[in-house]
Amino acid sequence: DEHGQKVLRTAQAHGVAPQDWADRLVATAWEPVLKVIDVANDDFIRTTQSRHTTRVQAFLQSLYDSGEVYQGQYEGPYCVGCEEYKLPDDLVDGTGEHAGQRCCPIHLTPVEMLVETNYFFALSRYAERLIAHYEAHPSAVEPASARNEVMSFLRSGVKDLSISRSTFDWGVKVPWDPSHVVYVWFDALLNYATAVGLGDTDGPGKEQFDATFPADVHLVGKDILRFHAVIWPAMLMAAGLPLPRQVFAHGWLLVGGEKMSKSRLTGISPDSIVDHFGSDAFRYYFMRAISFGQDGSFSWEDMSARYNSELANGLGNLASRVTAMTNRYFDGVLPPAVDGSAEEAIHDIAAAAAAGADAAIDSLDFSSSLASAWTLVEALNGYLTEQEPWQVAKAMDQDPAARERVATVLATAAEGLRVVAVLLNPVMPKACAALWHMLGADAALGALGDQRVQTAGQWGQLPAGVSLTKGDALFPRLVDEDAAKGQN
Repeated sequence: DEHGQKVLRTAQAHGVAPQDWADRLVATAWEPVLKVIDVANDDFIRTTQSRHTTRVQAFLQSLYDSGEVYQGQYEGPYCVGCEEYKLPDDLVDGTGEHAGQRCCPIHLTPVEMLVETNYFFALSRYAERLIAHYEAHPSAVEPASARNEVMSFLRSGVKDLSISRSTFDWGVKVPWDPSHVVYVWFDALLNYATAVGLGDTDGPGKEQFDATFPADVHLVGKDILRFHAVIWPAMLMAAGLPLPRQVFAHGWLLVGGEKMSKSRLTGISPDSIVDHFGSDAFRYYFMRAISFGQDGSFSWEDMSARYNSELANGLGNLASRVTAMTNRYFDGVLPPAVDGSAEEAIHDIAAAAAAGADAAIDSLDFSSSLASAWTLVEALNGYLTEQEPWQVAKAMDQDPAARERVATVLATAAEGLRVVAVLLNPVMPKACAALWHMLGADAALGALGDQRVQTAGQWGQLPAGVSLTKGDALFPRLVDEDAAKGQN
């Protein structure tokens, strides 16, 4: 999303052209952070790319030709940071240096009063259709608080949307009037469709569009909910295109009760967190500690506590104990199990954990999905504590029953760890890949990425005879000083 007045002014403040500024941000900020937190994206579309701009112009021209776009005049308060006209009732009173001024509720900076002759999209035509759609499909906007906000906005009276600007030239040119550029949000929303071939009538673009559009889920910040749940579906309705199945609005990360902000220097760099805890722990913490869809706060102390108790002492220690004892007592070769009631209880917990994790993922409840997986981690740790295979092993040489019991306990724990690796892999790929290898599962069952959460709970997939190896600690325990270093 590289167009608009905000990008233009920032580039001018840095003494560079807006395209150069956008190139710099992509190269030094956006793409590197994906690598830091191990995010793999299928594509990286930029709104300055010709594959996007030409399709935006074609889409807009079609709406203009069909009477969905007209020329008019607009006057109202505008936030450059949001690239959005604000409703007067949404504004807040400024404080400090902005005292006496009306400010954006998100950026807390003064709005500008703009009067422009622009082109408008007939958004108001679609308010009733959108209300009917969301009444018929309540899960189309989640969570419930977001849906209520959207419905309240639609029922309060929707005005037509100004979709062009003539006071600056950094944007996609309006095809029938090059003195105007397309409003940045109208332009940017279309990249969900232009990236997969919007408007292509044949060839790879049409094939990709037919196979992938519309989206199953749009994950968006709650501050841009109206764009995605009002403007975007109205644009699609106007063009006769299908709507996304769901828009899910996630919350904010808070510092001191306020949204993290780069402009106010209240953000925490992902690099700083990953440098001290690793990318897997970063991903785990923000998926587990904060309910998706709600606001949440980050603290170094809480992350350090969760890292040590849940990752280092919980999962990491479990994997180390199972692989170490298998190597000590069975030369690293997984023995067969003779199941009893204790083992059958673990089977049931594993099946329930997999089913619960899968259902929670489907509803985008990532915290509950991880909590389901963690019931198995805790059960396996409790199982080892109760069965005490290290104590029973003392009689292995003289008592075949003792040997059989130790074999059963370790085989059960290893199979349980197989389930855990599959359930946690989407969130902690590095640690789970290491665990998969430690279990010998890659040789016996194939690549971890090919395993399905839906079938992970089916017991007995890791066969006896595979070789378990002792690897490095999945999550080395950190002392309090380590977290303090990261915080500083």
